[in-house]
Amino acid sequence: MEEPGPAAAPPEGRDERSLEALSLASGGGAAAAGRQPPEGRRATLASALELEGTVLREGRLTQFVANNLERRIRLSGAPRGEPPAGSSGSSIPAIDPGALQDVVALAGQVAAQVDELLRNVHCGLQALTALSVGCIQTYRDGVESLGEAADLSIRAMYALVARCEELDRAMQPVPALAKRIRDMKGTLERLEGLCK
Repeated sequence: MEEPGPAAAPPEGRDERSLEALSLASGGGAAAAGRQPPEGRRATLASALELEGTVLREGRLTQFVANNLERRIRLSGAPRGEPPAGSSGSSIPAIDPGALQDVVALAGQVAAQVDELLRNVHCGLQALTALSVGCIQTYRDGVESLGEAADLSIRAMYALVARCEELDRAMQPVPALAKRIRDMKGTLERLEGLCK
């Protein structure tokens, strides 16, 4: 069964070192021993990789699709001294109890850390909620007090306007009184002139 698994090629230096054994096994050993130039070595590595799967190149990116990937994974996970999983008829490799215990311990640690994180998030959300409620109440109180102050100011202004109108009505006889006072003053001046 073939499963494509594309993987980006490593850098050139690592490519030459890590795949040198593969190039030797595919018949490039004599050429590699003679210290080929880097391009010849790359060609040898590419031909060695093509024997094991499909090589695709897009610019500086190289993709390699291995043949029989699932079988290779099973063979790499099988303990030494035991036959491969495919030959014995069992597709599930042996499980290490110690590894399971480590996984359980790590899962417990992760669960504890997640619980602590959720508690911290809960406390933070409660603090933010309390702060938001306080801000909203302060804003509401400010709006209510501003409305009351505006209402009182409007009432006081209407009262002042009414008093001003009353004062205007009360001051209407003043021009007539001023005229009479002027007449009386003129009369007194004439009498004073006659008395002299």
